[in-house]
Amino acid sequence: MASSLSSTQIKLMMAHAQREIEERKRALSNLRDKDPLLASVPQIGMPVALATQALSKKPTPEDADKARKIAELQAQIRAKLTGNLANIIQQQPTAVAAAAAAAAQQQQERPKPLILDEEGRTVDKSGRAINIPTVTPTLKANIRAKKREVFQRQTTGSEGSSHSGATSTGQDDAIKYFDDRIAQKPTLRNKRTLRFHEPGKFQQLAERMRMKSQLERLQNEISQIARKTGISSATKLALIAPKQDMPDDVPAMEWWDSVILSQDMQTLDEASGKISIRKTAISNLIEHPTQMKPPNEPLKPVYLPVFLTKKERKKLRRQNRREAWKEEQEKIRLGLVAPPEPKLRISNLMRVLGTDAVQDPTKIEAHVREQMAKRQKAHEDANNARKLTSEQKSEKKQRKLKEDTSCGVHVSVYRIRDLQDNQSKKFKVETNAKQLQMTGSVVLFRDCCVVVVEGGPKQQKKYRRLMLHRIKWEEDVVKGNDGQDVANSCVLVWEGTSQRRHFGEIKFKIFPMEKMAREFFQKHQVEHYWDLAYSGAVLEASTDQQ
Repeated sequence: MASSLSSTQIKLMMAHAQREIEERKRALSNLRDKDPLLASVPQIGMPVALATQALSKKPTPEDADKARKIAELQAQIRAKLTGNLANIIQQQPTAVAAAAAAAAQQQQERPKPLILDEEGRTVDKSGRAINIPTVTPTLKANIRAKKREVFQRQTTGSEGSSHSGATSTGQDDAIKYFDDRIAQKPTLRNKRTLRFHEPGKFQQLAERMRMKSQLERLQNEISQIARKTGISSATKLALIAPKQDMPDDVPAMEWWDSVILSQDMQTLDEASGKISIRKTAISNLIEHPTQMKPPNEPLKPVYLPVFLTKKERKKLRRQNRREAWKEEQEKIRLGLVAPPEPKLRISNLMRVLGTDAVQDPTKIEAHVREQMAKRQKAHEDANNARKLTSEQKSEKKQRKLKEDTSCGVHVSVYRIRDLQDNQSKKFKVETNAKQLQMTGSVVLFRDCCVVVVEGGPKQQKKYRRLMLHRIKWEEDVVKGNDGQDVANSCVLVWEGTSQRRHFGEIKFKIFPMEKMAREFFQKHQVEHYWDLAYSGAVLEASTDQQ
């Protein structure tokens, strides 16, 4: 039997036998400590005669009996200690098998190693994915208890440590999307302290207001005196006039003279004493400059559309319909298309059907009405198929309003007496310009509000009608320079073309000073718009005073 066992089983059995020997030794040592008679025995293998002599010099029958029992016990211990390993294996095969089974079961009870793939899924040794079941509470009480536990864990984690909340995987959205890397600062309300005004602050404000009112009163007096003398409009016009730039230095020699001169204007001919000229550069040929394309001329030729009269349009439509009818009849004759059913109506019922209509008039009338309804439905379906969607309608409208301004931009400049306090008219001015896809700017200044719009000719025509006819400017009453009530007005100052657009989307700009308004137009390189508008406003104000 020992030969049929493996080396592992033999090792296990030997270890088991050694453990039993150690247990026997410990039991014998404990027995020797408890029994004084055995404690006097020096060794396990001592002869019985020596043991009995050590116990008593004069043995008795009782001592002989005890000595015999001790000898038997020693023999049994010796037999077990010196017994053959094969006998132990034969006597205890079940113990060895039980030990091997216990070791295998202990190895199976160990937790399986956790293996993760590149995507973070749990897999076994062969690489197959393992589904780990999760226990989810179903009772309402358990769900509420779970949420309460998660909430308390989050609360304690945020107070104690910012990393404790990242381990919770509850169903609550707040825990699911919690990021412990973001530092959460508690909301602290700053205490508002009392702020006291500096002594004399309101006295300074009052003094400033008094000085401002006094200055306005003096300006009004000066302006009234200037109006009476007639120098106010001339002074303003002189201030409006743009400053002439200093002319550039006149060159010593023009470029067309440099072609025929020998060196420069100072070089004189020795024979004649005049400016030296190269005779060979002068001939009887005329140099024509290179013809350049005008900037406002389109690249492709523009063809004028042909407009037909009403009679010509009807004739063209009749001819087209006739050609389509002939083509359809030809297909019917060739058998490509089935002939259409007779077009029945209540009025031609008897003429088309004849005797069939007399036999069952109710059935024929129902058939005719069904055919009429079918034709009506086909007509409505065709109309709905051709009908544009809301997006297509908007795109068509924008396409009709949009104009090509690559060859030149049409510009219009309007002057309004007052536009600052009238919100409805400001809305109309801005909204219509945006709807017509026009660019420009609106400058608000006292007694002179300038509206500049840029776009195509059609857009300008529509906007001109809005500014000069549709908006009733005369309904509003504004204050003039002299403080009297005058009617509001809108005037077209200038219209023309420009090579490019100078403004973007139309916006309102408010300027308290005339210089700031002119600098705004000068930044866009159209300061002459402001000069024209403001000079007209000054002349209009002087005319009203007279």
